Amino acid sequence: EEITTYKFIQTNREYLINIKETNTILLSFAFMIFTIIWVLILGFGSPILLAAGFIFGKWLGALLAVSSLSIGATILYFFANYFFKDLIKEKFLNKFKNLESKFRENEFTFFLIYRFIGGIPFQIQNLLPVLFNIKIKNYFFGSFLGMIPQGFIVVSLGSGISKIIKNNDSIPTIKELLLSSEIYLPIIGFIFLIFLTIMLKKIFYKN
Repeated sequence: EEITTYKFIQTNREYLINIKETNTILLSFAFMIFTIIWVLILGFGSPILLAAGFIFGKWLGALLAVSSLSIGATILYFFANYFFKDLIKEKFLNKFKNLESKFRENEFTFFLIYRFIGGIPFQIQNLLPVLFNIKIKNYFFGSFLGMIPQGFIVVSLGSGISKIIKNNDSIPTIKELLLSSEIYLPIIGFIFLIFLTIMLKKIFYKN
């Protein structure tokens, strides 16, 4: 019962922040290692982004989260391309074959757009480029740059939640949360990003 209480969350937030302030490098390194392993076992990206903002704030959190997610995804891509290429082609080639010509036109640009618009679960999104044999450097930098916009928004939301917990001794109401600029600005940014990605998706994924 204790771990579900607001006081428990608040206390452990202070504990993590104290560790960050006294040993930022060590905690950053531990976070990156955990994130890379998380990606390799096919974990979702959103919890990592929220946690990064919650602990490190939006700027350092975004840098650490997007960097480590990109590194983890690149390592996963390397191993999947080497060991599971035939299996991935069997599962996904027919469904996503229409993307092959797009990647051949300009591999880096289209992979950057592919990362930015999403629309595919993060775990599958990391593996699909095996179908198109993308270069490692294009995969990493395309992942890093493509994930920055949505990554920064989700990290900012995590940072906002952390600040609200810091400034409130009791659980804030929904109204208080929505009226906080730390919360509503990332939400507005996220809604805008959704509309933008929908428009781009219609262009990018059209047959």
